[in-house]
Amino acid sequence: MKIELVRIDDRFIHGQVLTKWVKLRPINRIIIVSDAVAQDEMRKTLVLSVAPPNVKASAVTVDKMVRAFQSPRYTNDSVMLLFERPEDIVELVEKGVPLKEINVGGMRFEKNRQQITKAVSVSPTNVEAFKKLHELGVHLELRQLPGDTSIDFYQELLSKLN
Repeated sequence: MKIELVRIDDRFIHGQVLTKWVKLRPINRIIIVSDAVAQDEMRKTLVLSVAPPNVKASAVTVDKMVRAFQSPRYTNDSVMLLFERPEDIVELVEKGVPLKEINVGGMRFEKNRQQITKAVSVSPTNVEAFKKLHELGVHLELRQLPGDTSIDFYQELLSKLN
């Protein structure tokens, strides 16, 4: 399995953002890695129904993603991994899936979250997960669309928290 893009976007598969990212990278499979989505049949069906027709899409638990990454069945797949929250990425990396860079795209504002940018709001648990990813050597990039300027999300996060 060749991981072409790892993105946090709590909207998962949606309109122009995803179609632009898919066109930018040679992706033939989108995998939503979320225990919550994988275990909710209705939500999973809704999220996967909007995948581009030329791309296979699935929603799996973190543990199933670890097994898929290790499986020779997916050796020739070029994938985009989509996450709702950074905690799942920490778990995936700690279980042996080597991720070098995460694109932080969108995390909606909710109660008990601090807004970091127009599109990204974080909870204290999210902040700890981002710190852990940084400690693990994972680069965190803030960029909504491929044509936008890439910003170091970890530095942006630290500047807003202090």
